[in-house]
Amino acid sequence: MPRTLIRNATCLLPEGPRRTDVLIENGAILAIDPPRTVQVDETVDAGGLHLLPGVIDDQVHFRDPGLTHKEDLHTGSLACAKGGVTTFLEMPNTKPTTTTRVALADKLAIAASKCVVNYGFYLGATPHNVAELQGLDAPSPGIKIFIGSSTGDLLVDEQAALERIFAETSLPICAHCEDETTVRANTARLGGGSTHADHSLIRDHQAALIATQRAVELAERHKHRFHVLHVSTADECRFLAQHRGAYVTAEACPHHLFFNVDDYARLGSLVQMNPSIKTAADNAALWEALHGGAIQVIATDHAPHTLEEKRQPYPKSPSGLPAVENSLALVLDAAHRGLCTLEQVVQWMCDAPARVWDIVNKGRIAEGYDADLVLVDLQKTATIRNEDQVTKSGWSPWHGATLTGWPVRTWVMGRTVFQDGKIDANARGQAARFDHNRGGYWAE
Repeated sequence: MPRTLIRNATCLLPEGPRRTDVLIENGAILAIDPPRTVQVDETVDAGGLHLLPGVIDDQVHFRDPGLTHKEDLHTGSLACAKGGVTTFLEMPNTKPTTTTRVALADKLAIAASKCVVNYGFYLGATPHNVAELQGLDAPSPGIKIFIGSSTGDLLVDEQAALERIFAETSLPICAHCEDETTVRANTARLGGGSTHADHSLIRDHQAALIATQRAVELAERHKHRFHVLHVSTADECRFLAQHRGAYVTAEACPHHLFFNVDDYARLGSLVQMNPSIKTAADNAALWEALHGGAIQVIATDHAPHTLEEKRQPYPKSPSGLPAVENSLALVLDAAHRGLCTLEQVVQWMCDAPARVWDIVNKGRIAEGYDADLVLVDLQKTATIRNEDQVTKSGWSPWHGATLTGWPVRTWVMGRTVFQDGKIDANARGQAARFDHNRGGYWAE
């Protein structure tokens, strides 16, 4: 692997942005501002560009194994490389589900042979697999609970089962929080629903809030680290602002930040998600919660389906959309429009997820850290088009959106995996390493 010097970039360092040089070798950041006489194999002139830590997306569904006609670990990781995502953490609702250590080992083996970027996999909770979740020594970020609609045996909404998981395991927990009783009652009231807009009436504000309150109460009572996935409502934001710190962290997704119920008329099932998109007021509340620290992470919940599947009439149309390919550009564009700063982009998409999940040597540009880096052009303007997507599903709900600020080169462990619009499909990432003795986001 060549010794590479990235020169003249404005680097987003932990202490703030600074124009400097970064030397990488053997997959790591060897030096910040090395001597000008240093000998290298490659010099990258990054004048006018910004160097960021690689994005860590802690919530994706790459459908491998079992549903690979929608996506697989190779195509999903190609989309990551193009989008500046250097590490992903993948969810357990595949076929078979990742609810045993054997299934986790199998998925790690598949990833080692397919993934262009770095990877990690959650172990899924069921009402009956607490023994599988205890004392886990395989590399895993933590436990995923579906407190709401899911597939197979992954739905866990009985209080006794939730109590056992929070009380008898030690890994960090994250959860999909939608109250199943509320969702079922709304479904019955609306006769199952007949339009895509009904989806937000079925999976309403109360369904999200009740489940989030329930999970946070369990986390605080059992003193167990807990991460609320894909917050979608102002109600949750207000609640989380009162419960930040010690054990609880949370995240928002681009579709909940940028889409709302007004978009159903234009996009229909393409913005049908679980949890559902809400209102413009909820969009604003999520941004406020990010700025105020009640939400710490932005991740995608990349969950692709084919367009043929999505075009089915509601409620047969499946929930989920692809986003990992464009997430960094979407948030860079938000920074361009004044909704946030570049430093906040790095905090929410790089540093915070590494801290939440105790990922070793990732999320920052610092000496000794892994050389997972993305060079971005804040002046580049380009339009998202379905025909340009590398995700296997081949579409984006942001088709036609013109954004300013794009990744132009991505390094994974010091190797270029994306440059000049081309992806190195033969590159291979590594399994992320986790040190759960670090204590998570609030330990620092």
